[in-house]
Amino acid sequence: MARDRRRFLRAAGAAGLATMAGCVGGFGEGGSETDAAVGMVYATGGTGDDSFNDMAQQGVQQADEEFDITYDEAEPESVGEFEGAQRDFAASGDYDLVSCIGFAQADALSGNAEEYPDQDFIIVDAAVESDNVRSYNFDEPAGSFLVGTLSALLTGTEFAAGNGETNPDESVVGFVGGEESPLIESFQAGFEAGVEHVDSSVEVLSSYVGDFNDTASGQETARSMYNDGADIVFHAAGRTGVGVFQAAEAEGRFAIGVDDDQSVSQEDYADVILASMVKRVDEAVFTAIESVINDEFEGGETERLGLEEDGVETVYGQSIGDQIPDEITEEVETTRQAIIDGEIEVPQEL
Repeated sequence: MARDRRRFLRAAGAAGLATMAGCVGGFGEGGSETDAAVGMVYATGGTGDDSFNDMAQQGVQQADEEFDITYDEAEPESVGEFEGAQRDFAASGDYDLVSCIGFAQADALSGNAEEYPDQDFIIVDAAVESDNVRSYNFDEPAGSFLVGTLSALLTGTEFAAGNGETNPDESVVGFVGGEESPLIESFQAGFEAGVEHVDSSVEVLSSYVGDFNDTASGQETARSMYNDGADIVFHAAGRTGVGVFQAAEAEGRFAIGVDDDQSVSQEDYADVILASMVKRVDEAVFTAIESVINDEFEGGETERLGLEEDGVETVYGQSIGDQIPDEITEEVETTRQAIIDGEIEVPQEL
């Protein structure tokens, strides 16, 4: 990958961002024109979260490997910086596509899309109604329903693998969210519904840390759940979720990751990660860039990616996932198909 054609633009201020972006947009090595130039505006917390932002980055990296593109990256540290980061890419006139990663960018993008009608944008995890914006949403509740099903099946089973084990005398599982929002609450709603679908007597402990980048609080919250009897904790909390894995490791229990296969991206904790609810943000970013290159980009539409499209899926842990009993993984797969077939209705909110 031609990493010298990529630059990080870390919330340097409006003028700084615009100046740096204009240096490379649209041109590769030797000044030759590339297939496309892409501006990436990540969610707060930035890259290195081994989760949501990193999945988006994998999408643009895949496009860089397969096509002749350039891309620049902005990593705003607060919601208030989204508007400026988006605007600086758009105002430069150098970018074929500006990718806005995360639901919190919707308000800023609504204004910028109107101000720059000739700029193509995408947004992930929100819908912005504008002819120059393509929106990508995922069926997080359905994916979370499946890991809720898995959790409920295992918590009542005597099961040990890696560094974790369940207590079959307790039927308790947990959910840790990052910032409380309709999107993250939809993960919780699906997870709790999946648990109830299996066994309504299983207790679900749920808590929000209030941050996607607070590993210490994630560990403290999850440790409290394990001490209260939870065998398994599922997180939708970005880098805060690393603390959940740390707590699982310390308490000898299990965890479920989110967004990417965290048994790989967080391999130090692979011996307690049963599975991850993977969300293919990488595919959304890649296909959007590909559509720009092929002159097939269509704004003004919202694309929803669910179980049938493999937009969300249960990926079992690389280290211990294959030790989960077949009858349990088979039931999870049966449940998946039942959701696709419309036989199970998954709640979209709490």
